Formats: sequence, structure tokens, C-alpha cells
Amino acid sequence: MADYRDLDVYKCSHQLALAIYGATGSFPDREKYGLTSQLRRAAVSVPSNIAEGAGRGSHKDFARFLRVAVGSANELECQLLIARDLGLLDLETHQSVSELVARTRQLLDGFIRSLRGARPRKPGNG
Repeated sequence: MADYRDLDVYKCSHQLALAIYGATGSFPDREKYGLTSQLRRAAVSVPSNIAEGAGRGSHKDFARFLRVAVGSANELECQLLIARDLGLLDLETHQSVSELVARTRQLLDGFIRSLRGARPRKPGNG
């Protein structure tokens, strides 16, 4: 397996995590342990699961971690809607970050499909 940092899905999810940190930086202090923390954890979970899965020994294991990343992206989407509806995110920021979530999910779904069709990796062949 190539270095996970070279994967488009990782690059997109990394940008998503950075965007979430930027978007939540202006949240009120009362949300520090609420939505700010939850949004950031979910956002960091996406690239983290891609990286961890890439280090596993099989396509099946990698796909399992990618599915966890999809779940985190879904969680993030839900939390973004709540933040928007509470007035913590303006519509423009919500839209731009939501587009990154959708793009990341699209790349994850495609990568999972490609792993299903791939031949199993042999030990020692990365």
C-alpha cells in the first residue's frame, strides 16, 4: 500500500479536519466541551482512521477502517447541521465545510468499492 499521505481521500479528509478547526475557532467558550470538541473529534477521526487502516495487513481490514471513517463523516455532517441551526456557523461556512464532508465521503465510498474488487494483499507486499 502506498503511503496514506499520498491518497486523495486522506488529503481531502486532512483538509476537512483543518477546516473544522478553523470553523470552530470562533465558537463560544460554553461550547468548548460541547459541539466544539465533538466536531473536532469527529473531523480528526476521519483521516486518523484512513491512516490506521492503511497500516493494516489486508484490504478487508483497511476497508473496515474506511467504513469507520464514513461513520465519522456522517457524524460530522449531523453536528454541522446542529451548529448551523444553533447559529454557531454562518450559512457560507456551513456550506463550504459540508461540501468538504460530501467530497470526503464520496472518495471514501469509491475507495471502499475499489478495495472490495482488489486482490488480497500478500504478506510482505505492502
